[in-house]
Amino acid sequence: MNMPKSSKKQINEDEKMLLKVLQTSSGDNIENIAKKCGFTRQKVWRIKKRLEKDKTIWGYSAVFDEERVGLKKYIILLKRTNKPISPEKLQIPIKGVAKRELAKMGIEIDFNLLVHGDYDLALCASTKGVKELVILTNNLNKMFGEYIAEMLTLEVLFPIQNCGIDNPNLEKLKEFFISE
Repeated sequence: MNMPKSSKKQINEDEKMLLKVLQTSSGDNIENIAKKCGFTRQKVWRIKKRLEKDKTIWGYSAVFDEERVGLKKYIILLKRTNKPISPEKLQIPIKGVAKRELAKMGIEIDFNLLVHGDYDLALCASTKGVKELVILTNNLNKMFGEYIAEMLTLEVLFPIQNCGIDNPNLEKLKEFFISE
């Protein structure tokens, strides 16, 4: 039996609309989210539950000003060697063991991405400062050193946008470009 022509297409469009709204409003109540989408509350709830169940939505997160809570953000770019990674070493990121251990030391891994280009992995971490950053890079070298050809560390000076949300303090950006 064929579904009506617009049915699958409309479902996809509705899902994309909800995902777009959730990116910036996931903390809103379902009524406000429904208004932003132009849907009923029941439709939002039904689509949201389906997207969570099929793991299209992995979770929800708060976007906050790290500086206000005493954290610094760093981006670490890693280039791999040609040496194949052992299955045991591959279990470290898969099982999240290192992430939990680092969290105990005040190091939060914000994201970890396999990328294509000059580097192979991009990792973003929030720490109290350089001391914890050194701990993190030392741990990376200790655990994966034989697989790392190059490591580049960048400090985030000012987040212009995070998770699709503009920094509410964009006026401060002038401090980085306008000298008096």
